[in-house]
Amino acid sequence: MIETERLVLREPVTGDRDALVAMLTNQEVMAQLFPGMDETAADAVIAKHDRMRHERLGFLVAERRDDGTVVGFCGLKRGEPHAPIDGKIEAGWIIDLPWWRHGYAREAMEAVFAQAWGQIAEDRIYAITSAVNLKSQALMARLGMARLVDGDYLSATFPEGHELRPTVTFAIDRPA
Repeated sequence: MIETERLVLREPVTGDRDALVAMLTNQEVMAQLFPGMDETAADAVIAKHDRMRHERLGFLVAERRDDGTVVGFCGLKRGEPHAPIDGKIEAGWIIDLPWWRHGYAREAMEAVFAQAWGQIAEDRIYAITSAVNLKSQALMARLGMARLVDGDYLSATFPEGHELRPTVTFAIDRPA
């Protein structure tokens, strides 16, 4: 568990499923990430992150400290096999629509990074997003991540010609 000024980041529990599935299947929330996710796919995403817990990875529920409202799902995971960062540590976040532009993603990820450097051996954390997802890229930059010039690729997740197929890679190095 990680606590920040406004958030508690913790492993999901059974009672979080409905909030997480609602967020992951919300077409506006997922528009530049994975649009069209259904309930079965959302459950698979949650289960995938649970399977990473033995490595001290897997996204965490981000809930507001003052009222326990689930505002997001964020943390670290292993890069997917189809990505150039396959097996490397990848940061990611999803914030539910009512909580956009409140600074929760940045607050959560700064705390995740701070804890991660004490727990992982890797010297770099990566993040990927679609080239059209300028909001996520801006947050990556605010988090101190830099776009890798050789990190652009076409995601195998989307078919040829899909607007989300061109993907960019950012990274942050372990603090000195």
